[in-house]
Amino acid sequence: MTTNVGGIDRVLRIVVGIAVLALFFMLEGNARYWALVGLVPLFTGLFRTCPLYSVIGVNTCPMKKGG
Repeated sequence: MTTNVGGIDRVLRIVVGIAVLALFFMLEGNARYWALVGLVPLFTGLFRTCPLYSVIGVNTCPMKKGG
């Protein structure tokens, strides 16, 4: 997969992912499992690739722009 997430976008994804995952420990019952959605932004930030960005042609990584 190509790198298409960079800079501030990457940092925001990681921070938001960790924050949402933290809800797993704060919520009770079945609602807590919705916090696992935080894995999506966390992994896309860590691996610097977003499948949705690839589909719609977005690239926020300055090193890989243009191909």
